[in-house]
Amino acid sequence: MTTKTVPLKRRAAWKKLQAHFKAIGGRHLRELFAEDPERGEQLTLAASGIYLDYSKNRITRETLALLVELAEESGLRERIDAMFAGEPINVSEHRSVLHVALRAPRTESIKVDGHDVVPDVHAVLDRMSAFADKVRGGTWHGHTGKAITAVVNIGIGGSDLGPVMCYEALKAYSKRDMTFRFVSNVDATDLVEAVRDLDPTQTLFIISSKTFTTLETMTNAAAAREWLLTGLGGDASAVARHFVAISTNAAEVRKFGIDTANMFEFWDWVGGRYSTDSAIGLSTMLAIGPEHFREMLQGFHAMDEHFRSAPFAYNLPVIMGLLGVWYANFFGAETVAVLPYEQYLKRFPAYLQQLTMESNGKHVTLAGKPVDYRTGPIYWGEPGTNGQHSFYQLIHQGTHLIPCDFIGFAEPLNPLGEQHKLLLANVLAQGEALAFGKTLQQVEAEKIPPELAPHRVFEGNRPSNTLFLQRLTPDALGRLIALYEHSVFTQGAIWQIDSFDQWGVELGKILAKRIVPELQPDATAALAHDSSTNTLIRWLRHAWSTAPATKP
Repeated sequence: MTTKTVPLKRRAAWKKLQAHFKAIGGRHLRELFAEDPERGEQLTLAASGIYLDYSKNRITRETLALLVELAEESGLRERIDAMFAGEPINVSEHRSVLHVALRAPRTESIKVDGHDVVPDVHAVLDRMSAFADKVRGGTWHGHTGKAITAVVNIGIGGSDLGPVMCYEALKAYSKRDMTFRFVSNVDATDLVEAVRDLDPTQTLFIISSKTFTTLETMTNAAAAREWLLTGLGGDASAVARHFVAISTNAAEVRKFGIDTANMFEFWDWVGGRYSTDSAIGLSTMLAIGPEHFREMLQGFHAMDEHFRSAPFAYNLPVIMGLLGVWYANFFGAETVAVLPYEQYLKRFPAYLQQLTMESNGKHVTLAGKPVDYRTGPIYWGEPGTNGQHSFYQLIHQGTHLIPCDFIGFAEPLNPLGEQHKLLLANVLAQGEALAFGKTLQQVEAEKIPPELAPHRVFEGNRPSNTLFLQRLTPDALGRLIALYEHSVFTQGAIWQIDSFDQWGVELGKILAKRIVPELQPDATAALAHDSSTNTLIRWLRHAWSTAPATKP
């Protein structure tokens, strides 16, 4: 058995960390800062345009050294090299994992089964750019000859969360005389509200489905097609001027009525949650333009190269990933709060939920053996300062340990008086308050009545990272996304799990397809589910039979 295949809990570094945790796990950040006056200067890292202060974590320099030792012992370097070499590290599907190829410069070469995929990537990017220029420039006309003024992206999962997050994050760079909407939920309300005020003659739909058979996406696509044709007099030839596809299934795309010349390809070595910089990002390119889109790709690539080459002790994604392992596996922390102090990043936590939890929410190792340790913490969050007036109470004084990532920018995109300084003051204040809290003695010194004093005590010792960037640009967004992508990769390598499959989404989809015909008004087949599901189906049938107007 090689070092890399030794079960996690039997590794030498893991055992050292267990002993180390017993020695320092209960220590307070007040003590750690008092003992090491330079801690706030030394436990920082500036790389790839991001400044990370990780000094407010419940670690010492020895902790960091042991975590790095664990990464080395776990074969992280070999896993990184294997990914960039195009090896099939997605073991359950025997696929390469090459989202890094999506942002590789034309001069690079990355091979899958001996084939260099970089020229393929740039061929698609060039086609996307040409199409985007036509739409943005008003030379792409709809069926009636009018220019496109509204774009509706229809997808689900990574085909929605990535595009909508990037659009919102980069709205300051977007073409403001165009409207962009995003539809993912099979709940009809999502589509109905998205198109309610749009003009069919000037609306373009992007249908994102690799197979062009994804149930939710194609159900919404069919409804959008019907809406369009109703508005354009029923001429089916109109579809070709108002729909484009992000897919690899030319036959289904053609059957839908889309000209396959307007089908933009991506590949099975790109997972949905890692695809926002592929053709899935066409809506982003239409919004911000090809030049800004390529700037975002440059940011991705800069972080890729940092992750690929920097020593682990000075590697941003590795450090953040290892800190996540430290809290999940030794402190038992179940969640991580991501708190961007930038309104444009309001969808970033939701995007990270899929990236992190679909990747590392796994219960077996690469070898298919059950894990006996925590994997995949729950990610959540909201932009500051909104969260301060809702859930921060629990983070400060609740009974859960919730590590936090604060994200801020030195320069605002919308300067308005002193508001940005107030925003940044809150970033700094929250990190300080979480770390150091407020003791009973400090409360009593403020002459608070004894019976109220306990309510004013802040325990502190709540860990956080602070990430600062200069300005929210397309380049900066690419670096930030890639930072979390590779942090997830780091954790997956430590936990010996496959971060690139997602079988957990399949069972519910299969069962839903089985249930759909049983929900038809005239369904008579015997039900063979559990007693709860059977009863719920009968309740719905009864509800529809007694209220015919609401029948589906």
